[in-house]
Order: sequence, then structure tokens, then C-alpha cells
Amino acid sequence: MKRLGWFIAFLMVFGFASMAVAGTLEEIAQRGELRVACQTQGPPFSFIDKNGKRAGSSIELCEMLAKDMGVKVTFLDFDWDGLIPALLSKKADILAADMTPTIKRAMKIAFTKPFMYTGSVVFVKADSPIKTMDDAKKAGLKIAVLLGSTGENEAKKAFPKAELKSYKGGGPLLIDAVMQGQADFGVNDASAVIGQMANFPPNSLRVFPELLSKEPLAFAVRYDSQDLLELVNLFFHNAGLDGRLEQNLNYWVNTLDWKKDH
Repeated sequence: MKRLGWFIAFLMVFGFASMAVAGTLEEIAQRGELRVACQTQGPPFSFIDKNGKRAGSSIELCEMLAKDMGVKVTFLDFDWDGLIPALLSKKADILAADMTPTIKRAMKIAFTKPFMYTGSVVFVKADSPIKTMDDAKKAGLKIAVLLGSTGENEAKKAFPKAELKSYKGGGPLLIDAVMQGQADFGVNDASAVIGQMANFPPNSLRVFPELLSKEPLAFAVRYDSQDLLELVNLFFHNAGLDGRLEQNLNYWVNTLDWKKDH
């Protein structure tokens, strides 16, 4: 009840500050629904689990947010490169994924404050002859990356002599490509790789310890939704103080505890 109270108070205060324009929060409140653009298959942040239900770190955080707001939540599935268009076309109110705020993306969408930090890593088949980063920098190698991802950009910079194979979809496609020999190694977000490895045979992959980058992860809204942006930032702040954010990340991202339940 207290959490619903802070949302109502926030809505009233922000509403009086912008009486001339109906804000996104007012639309969400009238609709009684928060519409979330999420990745179709991107464990541990968003995926369909073994019970056929949508689950993941970002999913749980949005469920918490909607509960605090006193509205229901609807998740809309998109491939990675369809997330930003879905937000901009107003199919969704918020984009909830393991997305890195970059200047290029921020030219289109408004990012929240980061909810965690991660980085891109290299992963190979367990029996791959690629043992070190120097091995991975040799000419003629093929790298599996997600189309439009930060990992794609990091791979271009770190491995200029390689051929990039960009896949449209989710991170598991990259692991499939490496496992099936379509690529010599893959580059993706570290937390995503660790989470997605759980769906493949044990000890079938090796993840290099080096981070190609340190990246914040954040949610995003449209620039005409500044009221929603402020509210989501407040939610992350409160969830950080009351322990819900830490509990979420420890379960979904920092360990494989979720695997036994999903």
C-alpha cells in the first residue's frame, strides 16, 4: 500500500508540474496497464522458461514496478533489433532489456539510470584451439555477434582482422553458432552468456576472463515520457534501498539459482 501511495503522490506532483500536457504516467494510469518491450529469448533477463511462462531479471523488475504503480503489466516480445522501434512507435511504454546506454542509442531513446554493470566477453567451444585473446586476434576467424548490440561494436574494435557474423534474435543463437562451427567464437554480454550457457551441455563452452568493456545496463523510454523516466529512476532507487534490486540480481544474474526453478 505504501508503494502504491508513492506512485500516486509522484503522479500528482509531476502532473501539477506539467498540467498543459498529458503525460505518459497519466495514460498508463488511465489504461491501467504498463506495456513493456522485452527480448523474446534473452536469458537471464527475459525468456520463456520450461513451464512456458515469461521469466527473467528484467521481467521480475517490471512486475515489481507495475505492482508499485498499481497497474497490470503486459510484456511484448521482440527480437533485439526490434526493441527500439517498438518503443518509438508507441507499441510499448518502456524498453526493459540488458541494453547498454550508448550515445548512438541515446539519440533516439532516453535511458534510465543503470540498474547494473557488466561487460562483453569472448566465448569458445571447450575444445577450441583459441586459448587466449591473442589467438582470437588472428586473421580469418569468424565471430558470432548480435545485430545492433554493444558486443558487435566491441568485436569490431577488438578483432579488426576477423569476419563478423551478425545474428538477428537472442544470445542463444550466438552459442548455437559457435557450438555448430558456424563461428570460431562469440562476443556478448557476460551476464547473458553465463545465463544462457545453462541451457547447453555442461562444460561445452569456455568464457575468457577478460572483459572487452565495462558497460552499464539500463531500461529506456521515449523522450516524450520524462515523467515515466523519473518514476523508473525512483523505482530503481527505492528497490536498491529496500534490497529488492540486490535480491533480483543475485538470483537471476550473479548466480544460476534461477535454473532449478525455470
